[in-house]
Amino acid sequence: MADAASRLTTLAEELLGGPLPVRLRAWDGSEAGPAGGPVLIVRDRRALRRMIWKPGELGLARAWVAGEIDVEGDLYELLDRLSGLLWERGGESRGLLESVRDPRLRAAARALLRLAGPLPPPQPPAEEMRGRSGSRHSRRRDKQAISHHYDVGNDFYALVLGPSMVYSCAYWTEDGTLEEAQHDKLDLIARKLNLKEGDRLLDVGCGWGSMAIHAAREYGARVVGVTLSREQAAFARKRIAEEGLTDLIEIRVQDYRDVTDGPYDAISSIGMAEHVGAVKYREYADTLYALLKPGGRLLNHQISRRPEPDEEAYEVDVFIDAYVFPDGELAPMGRTLSTLEDAGFEVRDVEAIREHYALTLRRWVGNLERDWDRAVRLTSPGRARIWRLYMAASAVSFERNRIGVNQFLAVKTPVSGVSGTALRPRDWNEKV
Repeated sequence: MADAASRLTTLAEELLGGPLPVRLRAWDGSEAGPAGGPVLIVRDRRALRRMIWKPGELGLARAWVAGEIDVEGDLYELLDRLSGLLWERGGESRGLLESVRDPRLRAAARALLRLAGPLPPPQPPAEEMRGRSGSRHSRRRDKQAISHHYDVGNDFYALVLGPSMVYSCAYWTEDGTLEEAQHDKLDLIARKLNLKEGDRLLDVGCGWGSMAIHAAREYGARVVGVTLSREQAAFARKRIAEEGLTDLIEIRVQDYRDVTDGPYDAISSIGMAEHVGAVKYREYADTLYALLKPGGRLLNHQISRRPEPDEEAYEVDVFIDAYVFPDGELAPMGRTLSTLEDAGFEVRDVEAIREHYALTLRRWVGNLERDWDRAVRLTSPGRARIWRLYMAASAVSFERNRIGVNQFLAVKTPVSGVSGTALRPRDWNEKV
């Protein structure tokens, strides 16, 4: 087939109503589009069949995971150039032939069908989340979602995250390393919680135990960490034993809603609330409030999204939902703050650290790319490609202020009104 790239570019521009912002290389070696930047490679016509039946982000995601499309050059730049198509237009519909009414566009869609080759589309990649059971954010379904995301091998996560095994936004200085930045983030949380020797800390969504270890080793806190991932729990327990901290830390495979042994002096929830869901967020806030003693503190570290003009129209990102965080949802910062207040908390401090997460994600992508062959051996080619795309796209989203991340310090202030918070809890002139 002669010059597939030119034909495909022309058809894409007809359907999109504007120029394709990246250069394209097709399966026959032909190229078309603007030069001097990254190249989107369509290795196989199967990718077109996926995008015809699932136009928008999900079709592209399936083709990416299957290795049918790829990128030559700067992945971040390509994602930024495509952002208007991927994020700002929306993108899911019942199919191209059903979604267009203009005869010219229908003709372009039919031409794309001919270029795509025999139908029907290929099956979704094996890495796609399927077979969910139970109502959204029920205990059963949450456990399935957490297992899909976290039980993919501790060695793979160690490769991506580095020795700290911290899977959340680090806290950077100008010239710090990833390990230093993750240590500083954990210590920032401990200081905001005002941890002291003997304090009881509940770490909700404890991951591989890094916060629990830091709080026990550096502050003498007694820690209970809960996770729904058995692989995380096993890894955390091994680390804790190696640190000689088994007398101070207990790791449980347990839903946070089933924790009944309060009260706690402090609660940390670091990158966990994104899994809770809008319909369950008030229950989450109420549960943590009830588990704290009067005067106890909550540090809620959470990714946020920009508010929608019509909040009822908000939809979960289809790629993230299918391949990364099933059932994960982001809320605007204001909604999180209001829900914490509605539960009874006094919110004493909010710190926005959006740029810090972009830096963190770029380091994780660098770790993955440097040890790519081992990452593929530890999981699968599709899983490694998922993580590369997810982390790089997330970095661009943080950099462009499409999403943010915030630390909320909230207190269960007693009726006396004494919050226990210093008059000047933060030095705003501190260089971070």
